Amino acid sequence: MQITAKTQKVGLLGWPLGHSLSPAMHNAAFAVSGLDYIYLPLSTPPNLLSQAVAGIRALGFAGVNVTIPHKVTVMDYLDEVDTSAKLVGAVNTIVVKEERLIGYNTDADGYICSLKQAGITVAGKSAVVFGAGGAARAVVAGLVGANIASVTIGARDQSKADGIAQLVAGTVPVMGVAWDSSTFVAALSQTNLVVNATPLGMYPAIASQPSVPWDLLQQSVVISDLVYNPPITSFLAEGTRRGHTVVGGAGMLIEQGALAFELWTGCKADTQVMRQALLAGLEAIIKK
Repeated sequence: MQITAKTQKVGLLGWPLGHSLSPAMHNAAFAVSGLDYIYLPLSTPPNLLSQAVAGIRALGFAGVNVTIPHKVTVMDYLDEVDTSAKLVGAVNTIVVKEERLIGYNTDADGYICSLKQAGITVAGKSAVVFGAGGAARAVVAGLVGANIASVTIGARDQSKADGIAQLVAGTVPVMGVAWDSSTFVAALSQTNLVVNATPLGMYPAIASQPSVPWDLLQQSVVISDLVYNPPITSFLAEGTRRGHTVVGGAGMLIEQGALAFELWTGCKADTQVMRQALLAGLEAIIKK
């Protein structure tokens, strides 16, 4: 594409960015849409985050995505934080409107969209989530917003799981427990959905996976993994081998990206094109 002074700039703030596939995914979507936008990787060390955010405003960016380790810290430098970000306690998308920086979080809705794409609804059901980091926060917020009946969050450190439970406390029972407790095992034996919101199984440590007592799970339980590299993790492979419906992490990455695309442009993204670009990028990484 021809980049001119009229080309709208968006990008990704993070550190380090390494093999981020967001630029390939978004630029493919911009190309097929005919929109004059470009998506740039913006490697930003933590000590320079405030300057980088000021630079987005000064350089006329339409917005950016925000990733690790800036999703929480960046909130201090914004003019406004949307309800979606307040619920999750983190920002993954910034939109620049009339020089005002507004923070959003598309991870929660992106996760629910990825389940819907796989034909799975969560209303009235129960879920068990492994992990108590930012990804888990987004998943729990998404599930609560989609009218889940109950959520159990299991973590190595129960206080972190409790922290998420308190963040979303309201009409839906959300409980934090230690993942080596009998309470957690009991929740797994009765749940409808098991979510890995930890990095376990992520490339290159692809053999690792959450410690699930598989024989206790009901056959109808859906196995969901937020890890997308590799596309089929050990956790998903084991779930498939045991006859469970499985949902990989690529769907959440694509759907949260598509929601950010729409916030910046006002147009729907071609998620099929985004998926093709993502999978091609993953294949290239694996071949290295």
